[in-house]
Amino acid sequence: MAIKVLSPGLSTTVQDLGRPGYYHLGIPLSGGMDRFALRVANMLVGNDEGAAVLEAVFMGPELEFTTDAMVAITGAELPPKVDGAVHATWTSFRVKAGQKLAFDYLQKGARAYIAVSGGIDVPLVLGSRSTYTLGALGGYKGRKLEAGDELAVGQPTTPIKAGRSLSADLRRAPGASAELRVLPGLYWHRITDEAGRNFFDDTWKVAPEADRIGYRFKGGRPLAFVPRKQPFGAGSDPSNIVDACYPYGSIQVPGGTEPIVLHRDAVSGGGYFMVGAVVSADMDLIGQLQPHTQARFVKVDMDGALAARRDRAALLGRVRTALTREQ
Repeated sequence: MAIKVLSPGLSTTVQDLGRPGYYHLGIPLSGGMDRFALRVANMLVGNDEGAAVLEAVFMGPELEFTTDAMVAITGAELPPKVDGAVHATWTSFRVKAGQKLAFDYLQKGARAYIAVSGGIDVPLVLGSRSTYTLGALGGYKGRKLEAGDELAVGQPTTPIKAGRSLSADLRRAPGASAELRVLPGLYWHRITDEAGRNFFDDTWKVAPEADRIGYRFKGGRPLAFVPRKQPFGAGSDPSNIVDACYPYGSIQVPGGTEPIVLHRDAVSGGGYFMVGAVVSADMDLIGQLQPHTQARFVKVDMDGALAARRDRAALLGRVRTALTREQ
């Protein structure tokens, strides 16, 4: 074993880029909530972009290394310390056998990604090392890390020097507020025109109920529904529909009051209507929002959603180019 868990932090799990292909069976994608930060952390230590890392929420773990390793921390601004000496985030640094990696207080964002050269080596489950805690699937014994756990690390393939860093202009750092682009969905006709305008005009706040399953938002005006006779199989609330599939990023609004954006560990279907879906390019941003952070939903069409995806892919391309020059 290469890493001993002395303290797990608030919630630390093993994550990679997820296990696509099983959502129709009720098994979600899982994987890193901030896929950009996960990819960059791996690049900084010479791993494949999809290698398994540790995802720490709000508070970092304390880890003791039993072998030398190169490490990088990205995502939330959670300053790492090696035997008490502070290191920069978004920068590779060396941890020697016997040294302890801990973290200072969270300064910004919600989720930090801890990449170790060689990657966290847990068994593949349905093609992924990601943890799906609700299903006790994947990761380290299907659960969050606990004190006393011991993690294996794979063999590094690319030698990387310490101090390899991503410039600030290429980082996608969390901010004080967020604009989340939304493509209106198949059920948009279920709300009135005024309710639709209010949904995009209002400023919302992240509710305390914000996790890997979904992020709840509060503070905006309730949605008004177009009157109709509920169809057979739907519930009595106007927000109910006959069960339908839920795509990632879909926004359900139970009772028309508080939107919930479904994220990496979300269920694959249910009986609430969906007002639309957050575009894939902005899903990483949601994973870095702290409770009570202000956010606005911004209406886009399909062309806008596809342009956002191209922009995100282009940013990743610039990151790869920049880090290749630093090798």
